[in-house]
Amino acid sequence: MLHSIIALYHFEFLRNALYSGMFIAVAAAVVGYFLIGGGYTFAGHALPNIGFAGAAGAVLFGVRPVYGLFALTVLAAGAMSVGGRELRERDISIGVVMSFALGLGLMFLSLYGGYAERIYSILFGTVLGITRSDMILTGLMSIVTVGLILVLFRPLLFITFDPFVAEAKGVPVRLLTLLFLLAVAVIVSLAVQVVGALLVFTLLVGPGATATRLAKRPAHAILLAALLGIVYMFAGVTLAGLSGDWPVSFFIASISFLVYMPVRIFFGEKGWRTTAAMEPSAGHAARNFRNNHDQCRKTETRCLGSFSVRE
Repeated sequence: MLHSIIALYHFEFLRNALYSGMFIAVAAAVVGYFLIGGGYTFAGHALPNIGFAGAAGAVLFGVRPVYGLFALTVLAAGAMSVGGRELRERDISIGVVMSFALGLGLMFLSLYGGYAERIYSILFGTVLGITRSDMILTGLMSIVTVGLILVLFRPLLFITFDPFVAEAKGVPVRLLTLLFLLAVAVIVSLAVQVVGALLVFTLLVGPGATATRLAKRPAHAILLAALLGIVYMFAGVTLAGLSGDWPVSFFIASISFLVYMPVRIFFGEKGWRTTAAMEPSAGHAARNFRNNHDQCRKTETRCLGSFSVRE
């Protein structure tokens, strides 16, 4: 078995797919932690579908599908960032944007008279089509995305746990939300090359969902999610190469599911519930916010939007 695996990676296209996938897995794990914590999992599901519409439009106009995918996911991320901070309002905004984009995609497909193989490759991924230049571009963009998240780590953590308190303390919530969703759009555009638009959600949510139930601290959860993502990607590419016919995305999604379910059953939400408590600034500010709000209700006074939050 070991000799078969070593022989498998003598093929350059599989090495390119593996290295690209590992870059994407790490970046998706970092972004996915905040995606889950901030309640943006629906956005992580919607952006790949919106990207498919962009790819269809690009093919119609004679442009590479990945350019259209990237352009439309970035535009959609910007549109989603202006949605409300309440989960219901945000999901409604995301749903409206996704519905409009899917409608455009259907129109582009109906207008395109040729064979839409390049469009369908966006849905399922094209491991054979990843070149060395694609791998280098994927690596650079993944590093830039992770770097941006690390620079904004603490304010992002704050708005993830309680955006209302963060705004009361002067944190630019809308700007940070926009930057974060743009980072998600970049990861989606990169990941479709390997796993396709239909299953990019697996890399964004699967490792992070498992890690947040095993680790208490945010940094530990992100590192564990990145490690899980790398393992999933290596196992998926290797099994796909050994099988010959089965797609990479199937193995990645299956492994992610088989790892997550036992963790979900035996650990529940234990790790995630204690995460906020382990982060002093976010947890302390959130408690002060709730205490002030309760005090307003007890004294029957009007609670204004800005609370004085003590350090």
